[in-house]
Formats: sequence, C-alpha cells, structure tokens
Amino acid sequence: MTVDYSSKEYLDKLDAYWRAANYVSVGQLYLKDNPLLRRPLEASDVKVKPIGHWGTISGQNFIYAHLNRVINKYDLDMFYVEGPGHGGQVMVSNSYLDGSYTELFPEITQDVEGMKKLFKRFSFPGGIASHAAPETPGSIHEGGELGYSLSHSTGAVLDNPDLIVVAVIGDGEAETGPLAASWMSNKFINPINDGAVLPILDLNGFKISNPTILSRESDENLRKYFEGLGWEPIFVEGTDPQKMHPEMAAALDKAIEKIKAIQENARKNNDSSLPVWPMIVFRAPKGWTGPKEWDGKPIENSFRAHQIPIPVDQNDMTHADALVEWLESYRPEELFDEKGALIPELAELTPKGNKRMAMNPHTNPGSLIRDLALPDYRDYAVDTTTPGKNIEQDMTVLGRYLEDVVKANEANKNFRIFGPDETMSNRLAPVFKETNRQWMLDIKEPNDEFMAPAGRIIDSQLSEHQDEGFLEGYVLTGRHGFFASYESFLRVVDSMLTQHFKWLRKAKDLSWRTDVPSLNVVATSTVFQQDHNGYTHQDPGLLGHLADKKPEFIREYLPADANSLLAVFDKVLNDRNKINLIVSSKHPRQQFYSAAEAKELVDKGLKIIDWASTDQNAEPDIVIAAAGTEPNLEALAAISILHEKLPDLKIRFINVVDLLKLRSPKVDPRGLSDEEFDMYFTKDKPIVFAFHGFEGLIRDIFFDRHNHNIKIHGYRENGDITTPFDMRVLNQMDRFDLVKSAVLSLPNADKYGELAAEMDSIVAKHHQYIRDEGTDLPEVENWEWKPLNK
Repeated sequence: MTVDYSSKEYLDKLDAYWRAANYVSVGQLYLKDNPLLRRPLEASDVKVKPIGHWGTISGQNFIYAHLNRVINKYDLDMFYVEGPGHGGQVMVSNSYLDGSYTELFPEITQDVEGMKKLFKRFSFPGGIASHAAPETPGSIHEGGELGYSLSHSTGAVLDNPDLIVVAVIGDGEAETGPLAASWMSNKFINPINDGAVLPILDLNGFKISNPTILSRESDENLRKYFEGLGWEPIFVEGTDPQKMHPEMAAALDKAIEKIKAIQENARKNNDSSLPVWPMIVFRAPKGWTGPKEWDGKPIENSFRAHQIPIPVDQNDMTHADALVEWLESYRPEELFDEKGALIPELAELTPKGNKRMAMNPHTNPGSLIRDLALPDYRDYAVDTTTPGKNIEQDMTVLGRYLEDVVKANEANKNFRIFGPDETMSNRLAPVFKETNRQWMLDIKEPNDEFMAPAGRIIDSQLSEHQDEGFLEGYVLTGRHGFFASYESFLRVVDSMLTQHFKWLRKAKDLSWRTDVPSLNVVATSTVFQQDHNGYTHQDPGLLGHLADKKPEFIREYLPADANSLLAVFDKVLNDRNKINLIVSSKHPRQQFYSAAEAKELVDKGLKIIDWASTDQNAEPDIVIAAAGTEPNLEALAAISILHEKLPDLKIRFINVVDLLKLRSPKVDPRGLSDEEFDMYFTKDKPIVFAFHGFEGLIRDIFFDRHNHNIKIHGYRENGDITTPFDMRVLNQMDRFDLVKSAVLSLPNADKYGELAAEMDSIVAKHHQYIRDEGTDLPEVENWEWKPLNK
C-alpha cells in the first residue's frame, strides 16, 4: 500500500507519536510506579529526588519523530547523534517506543510493568544516565561533555557512502569552541566515497540560566553565517505543532533530496567538487509542551525549563496535581493500549529492524568490523647488528610501514590517519607515496602538496578537537586509525580522551555492546626534543592523566627506537576497546634494538638488555632503567661512562616499553607479580630510572613494591627555548646527572665524590658552551655506543 507521508492523516498520527514520546520522557523524570496514571498518583509513585532535564526534550522528540518519517519514506540508513547535553530521555523514549530498548533490555517490556521499570531506572541509582551514554541504544556519542557531536558524526560517515548521520546540535553546545570549528567538517566529506552529515541546529533559546547567542541572531544573520561556511540552511520555526509538522516534513524532504542529488551527481559523474550540503535551523521553545509558567514566572520558552520544571517529589506532593495535569495533557489513554503498549497505528510509524536508528549497525559495529591486513613489520626493521651504529628517524621508518598498511587495506577503506596539520612535521612523509590528504576545497599547485578530494589522511584542519573527534567517530563505527599530534597539545583533548575512556568503561558492562577498535594516539615533538618551540611545547602530562584511568582500557607505550615503534604498531592497529598512547621520536636517532628484541619488549613490556649490562646475569650492584627515547639514550650514555670510570661495577640495564606493565597486580591485572618485578629490579639494589614524563608516575608504580631504593629522573617542569640536550640537563635527566645519581646511590657513596664532582664540572661546561655556541657539546652530539668490555 502506498503511504502518503505528507498527508494530514499521516502527520496527525506523527503528532500522536510525538505526544507518546513526550509522555514517556516526562514519566522518566518523575515516576517510579503507576506509569500510565491508571489510579490516583501517590507519593510512593514518585521518585524521592527527580533528576534530569526537560528543556531540550520535546523539541528533540519532534525531530526524532520526523526522522523516523524520512527513514521510512526514503529507505534511509541513518542514525542520531544527540548533541544537547542532558537530554538522555530522547533516545531512550524513542528506542522504547520502537521496540529496540526491549530487544536489548528484555526486562523492560512494552507494557505497564516494563514502562514502570523504564521510568524508575532513569537517572536513578543503579539505573541509567540522564544523557546519551553507552547504555543508550543507537548512541555513539557520550553526552556528558559538549562540543563534539558534529566531529563524531563526520568521522562516522567517512568511508560509509550510504550512511546519513543526523547531528542534533544544541544551541548551548553551538557556543563551544570545538563545535564552532566543526562547521568546517564539510570540507572533508567526499560525496563519492563518504556518507553525509545532516546538522540540525536546535535553537530553543536558553542554556542553564542564560539566553543562547545564536538563538538571538536573526534568520538573516544565521543564513549569512552558515552560507559563508558552505552550508545551505533550511529554517523551521514556530510554537504551534499543527503548523510545524508540515513545515518540518517539507524541510527534511528538501534536505534528504538535496543530499541524494549531491551524491547521485558526484557518483554518476565522478564529480568530486565541494558541494553545498544542507543543514536545518530548528527554532522551538525550550520546555515546549510543558508547563507554561510556575509561581508567576514563565517556564516554557525560558531557562527555567532547563531541568525539573515542577517541584514535585516523594516527600513534597503539594503540587502533584500540576504534574498529573502535565502528564495527562499528552492524552496517554489515546496512545497506549490496555497492556500499556504503544497502539498499533502509532507503532507502525516507526522504522523496522536495522532501519531503526537505535538499532543501526554502525552504532554497535561488531558485525561490520574488518581487521586490517598488516604487513610483516620485520620487513621494515632497521639493522641493529651493531647497536647504535645506524641513524634513522623512528617516525619515518614507521611511515614506510604505514604506506603499505594503507595499500593493503585500500579495498576495504577502513584505515585512516588523523592529525592537526602535522603529518609531514611528524615525519610520516612516506605515507604520501600511497595516499593524499582528503581536502574538498580548491587545490593550488605547486604549494598545496599531497592534497586531493579523496585520501586516507585528514590533517588539514589545525584543530586537535576536530581531528581527534573524527577518529573517535571513525573507530566507534568499526574502523581503524590513529591520531598523531605534538605531545604537549594532546592536553587540548585530554578531556575528550577521558570521555572516550568512560564510554569504553560503561560499554564493557553491557552484554549487547560489541567491542570496537582501539583509539590510538601518537605523541611526537616530545618534551626532551623541543629545540625551537620552547616551554609552551613541553608537557608529557598525558601519561599521568591516562594512567589514572581503569587499567583494562589504557596502554602507554614508550618505544625507544624505530624497531620497537614498529612492534608497538603491529600490536595496536587491530586492538580493541583501549586507548593506546604511543610516545615516539621523530628526530634522527641511533637505533639500538633488533626486531626480535623489539617484539619481546612489546610482548613482555620490558627487557634486561644484556649487551648494555655488566652483571653477567648475576646480582647487580645497580639497576639502571629507562622508559622513552631520550631516557634510553641518556641511560646508555651514562652506562658507558660508568663502565669506563668503574669497570668492576655490575650494572643491569632495563628498557621499558609497555610502561603500565610495571604496576602491581593489585592495581593492574596485567602487572608483573612481585616475584617477577624483583627478578628485574631486585629487592634492595639501588635503581636509577630515567623517565620520559613526570616523576610521580614512576613513584606511584614503585609504591607497592619491595624496592624503594630508587632515584627517578624525569621531567621536572624546567623548560626553555634551548637545545635538546640542555632540556635534559635542565631536568637532570642527562647522562652526567644519571652517573652522579648512580654513584651516590652506591654503598660508601663518599668514595665517589671525585667522580660526582667531575660530572658537575661537565654539566657546568655544557651550560656555558650552549650559551656561547648555541649548540650542544661535540662529545654529546657525536657520542656513539661502544660495546662494553665485560
């Protein structure tokens, strides 16, 4: 039977469905029993402390109902990203009405008893969050922090040519810096290979207690703004649902048909020019359909509608009649049958099966994930037959490997590289032999290099928020990739990484949530190699920030050279459900570890390096450990000095790559047992630990261990515009300070006073030399590892 999706009859049914969604949404705020008010409301029916938000709900329910309509009309592959912060009822209510919620949570049945359980669990101890979250069917977007709805949506549609993601952007969210930058996302969506994002700017006028900026702009100014950014705005505005239903239906029809026309033209004619994508500006009152006023002050179309508009709770039922009046205004007796299920003529309006936005496979992508085809990383390994002889740039070597990763996965199109204008700076240039940057604007040669409408790299917007957000959307919909940025400016997105961690953490508790590819983050331009950008570019604190999270979901890798970096990437590219932080060097470096050593370092997390140790596999006099590229170099240089000055000293050298493997099993199930830890570090011998980051992290790691006889040399927040080696001196993470620390840790340390003084003298000489010459001492720059005479 042909359905007239624009008829008054259809839109009247759609209005009734919308009322049902609103009813279920209000019920979740207040009630824990008597869900359909089939008996007088009692105090025990109401929550002790109603918590949640109302202001954005009705407008979003209106949008969601109309999206269901166009899914049915155009047979769309579509899902919903809920940008407004605490509006979690929207996706819960609509997934409950279309049956998705019951399929995933069988105890929440579509009847009175199930509705009662649904209402009670919302924003309730042991229940579900008041914002879109992993337990929300159809969500890939954690709604607790604002600003990322459009970048997540863009990442999701890359390489998904049939997918449309509707990014509903609250007018509060629209004021954030990340969201404002996200309007540039259209410059990276290729209509031939990618899907489409349909942004809907949901302007209800108010935030928590302030008006919103864009809502106070005229339609004329908004049109200029969005047209200037390359969008075609379509306006829908009003307060009367009878007028707004046909207007919204027409607006969405126009937007969908525009998207389809853009894609059809691009794919038929191989037209990769930048299109003008549609977006919708939707104006409806905050708290729409709710209480008009309270205590003589307006509620609807006011900031007062933001949270709980009527003061009713189990301990104060004074105004319960007003709550009942509000709920009954939706006429639930017309919407739900005797059992409490949505009546059939309204249930038929919802899409079916995987066409339901709550059940879209991309939002729970286990069945869609394809492992990457990975070349053998050993084929790209640097020759380290003589440790330290070869000089290579770790990231350039990785680039050669990634060039072939891109090539091997071209058919599946499920691998991308993201970063803020730093792929070349990060020395990944070999990748450009195989692919380009994706860029839809004009390309002006010869100065625009490696740019094309289609490519596997997106790094042409200098926004950490955008590029990391693209990657999150990409991996949460089942694809693979990594985000590379300068180490200090990864702190710009550390709250995004926190939110992603929280997503993984909560998703793991849900049996129906499938694993997703890991979020891989590469830190370059690191603190001990900032030889021109200065103090602003010196901060390794992301290591500590992530180490505080649940250990199941966090890995921190500090490869010391190219081969160990290759081994790390071989491990993480097909990884699942983690955030992998990889701290890597991009500068020319001596190469130390063989491919076999690199694999052992990554698999076990650490290794005693026999060729740099003199303890002959017996008990050492001192343990020197290193985690990080420059710490590894300085530790080896310190060992060479110690061996020259104190040839009988028994030294054990340990390189650490998987840092968090050092933690106690009491903290991290992957951690080394006390017996294993003591095997490496001994129970009581002095340890000098050269570390890439803040020292407190290593101090925490050793807290639960037997051996506290440790001196840690890491980043001490001393920085400047200076040479690479001087950065190490400023923080006493240089070879001379390591030697001094080592000898002063030995028994009878006073007999090594002359050697300690010699190290102080060399540091002073260095200090003067760098300030006279502007470069490091020749004996530092030209230092080479020489095999130890054991």
